[in-house]
Amino acid sequence: MKYICSLAILFFVSYYNPSIAQTIAPTPPMGWNSYNCFGSAVHEDEVKANADYVAQNLKQYGWQYIVVDFLWSYDNPPGSNIGNPFQKNLQDGSYIPWLTMDEYGRLTPQPTKFPSAFGGKGFAPLAAYVHSLGLKFGIHVMRGIPRQAVWAKSPVKGTNGITADMIADTNSTCPWMNHMYGIDMKKSGAQEYLNSILELYASWGVDFIKVDDIARPYREAEIEGYHKAIQNCGRPIVLSLSPGATALSEADHVAKNGNMWRMADDFWDNWKEIVGMVGYAEQWQGKGGPGHWPDCDMIQIGKLSKRGPVGEERYSRFTQDEEYTHMTFWSIFRSPLMLGGNLPENRPFELQLFNNSEVIAVNQQGENPRELYRKDGSMVWYSHVPNSKDLYVAMFNLGEANADVNVDFASLGLKGKVEVRDLWKKQDVGSFKKLYHQQINKHGAALFKLSVK
Repeated sequence: MKYICSLAILFFVSYYNPSIAQTIAPTPPMGWNSYNCFGSAVHEDEVKANADYVAQNLKQYGWQYIVVDFLWSYDNPPGSNIGNPFQKNLQDGSYIPWLTMDEYGRLTPQPTKFPSAFGGKGFAPLAAYVHSLGLKFGIHVMRGIPRQAVWAKSPVKGTNGITADMIADTNSTCPWMNHMYGIDMKKSGAQEYLNSILELYASWGVDFIKVDDIARPYREAEIEGYHKAIQNCGRPIVLSLSPGATALSEADHVAKNGNMWRMADDFWDNWKEIVGMVGYAEQWQGKGGPGHWPDCDMIQIGKLSKRGPVGEERYSRFTQDEEYTHMTFWSIFRSPLMLGGNLPENRPFELQLFNNSEVIAVNQQGENPRELYRKDGSMVWYSHVPNSKDLYVAMFNLGEANADVNVDFASLGLKGKVEVRDLWKKQDVGSFKKLYHQQINKHGAALFKLSVK
C-alpha cells in the first residue's frame, strides 16, 4: 500500500509541477485545425467529422490534435460564408455581434454552432468526444479580455472586487479584430483573469491553445501571463503563439514561454509563400527543440476555404510537386504539422502525403535540422537520425525548370559507401561513394535517409 501511495504522490507531483509546461510537445505537434477550410464558421458536426477521419486514417502515424479555430463564441448561422465578421468597422468600438460570455468575462462556445455546449457545458462534451477517439482537443483564443466584459464591468474570478475594466489596456487593440482589449499585466487581477480562463479551459479538457494577436508585435508580458496560467491550471496544455513574424530577437524568451510560435504571417497555397517560408526557416534554424518549435504555419493541402477565409472553395492550388515540397520542407525543418484542409474530402493523393511513416519520422525524430546549401534554385537540408550516424537529407528544386540536384557526401561528413533510401517511395535506391544526385521537377523535392555501411 505504501508503494502505491508513493507512486500516486510521484504522479501528482510530476503532473502538476509547473516545469511540466516545457516538457510537453517533446516533438512537433501534429493535428488538424479548422481555420483554412471553415474560417470562423466551423460547426460541431464538422469538427467531429474531421476528428473521425484523423482517428481512422492518421492517428496511428502520430496525428493527434483537433483544434477549433477562431470565433467559436460568435453565432455563424449554418452554411454562412464568413471568414472574419469584423472586416468592416474594425475599430468602431461596437459590441456587435455580442459574443457568448459567462459572468466572469470568459468567452464560451456559441451553442448554435456547438449544440453540446448548451446549458453552460462549454467545450467539455466536444473535448470528451475527441478524447474518446484517442485524440487531443485544442482551441484558438484572441489575446486579452472581451471589450464587452470591460463594458459590463464583469468581475474577475478569484479576486475581491476587481472587474474587467480595471485590468484592460484599452489602448492595446488588434488591428484586424474588433472584440478584445489587451490586458495590462502590471494591474492587480490581470494574472488572475488569465488564470481563470485557463482554469475554465482545463475543466473542459483542452490540450492545446493557439493565442492570436500576441507574437507580432511581441507581447512579452502577456505571453508570460499565459505561460503562468497554464502552469497554474493543473493540466498540460500546448501554448501556440500567433501570428508571425515573431521577432528573432525574442528567440530565447519565446522558447522559454511558448511551445510553438509562428515565423511568418498566414501561409496560403501560393508557391512564392513556400519560397518565403524557406527564408524565415533559414533565420530560425537551430532555435527549435523539445518543447519549443518555430512554426511554418498550417499545411495548405486538400479542400480549402469551404466557407472562407481566403478565396473561393477549392482544392489546394499547389501542384503535386509543390505539395511534395510543402510536406518535405515542413518535415525536415521540424515544423509543427497542422493540416488545414477538410479531411473527409481528401483524395488518395492527399492521404498518401499524410500517412507516410518514414517521412513523418523525419519531422518527429530528426535532430538539429540545418541547411547544407542553397544555390541557383537548388537547395539541400539535412538532420541527424537519433542514436546513429545516419542522416535525413531533403533535396529541393526551387527553380523554374527541371534540374539535377546533388549532395556531396564529404560535405555531410560521410565517408565510404553510403546507402540511400528514398523515403517518399519507401525504396532503397542503392550504394554510392562520393555523391548522390537526382533530377527533380521544378518546384519539386525528394527526401532520403543516408546510411554509412
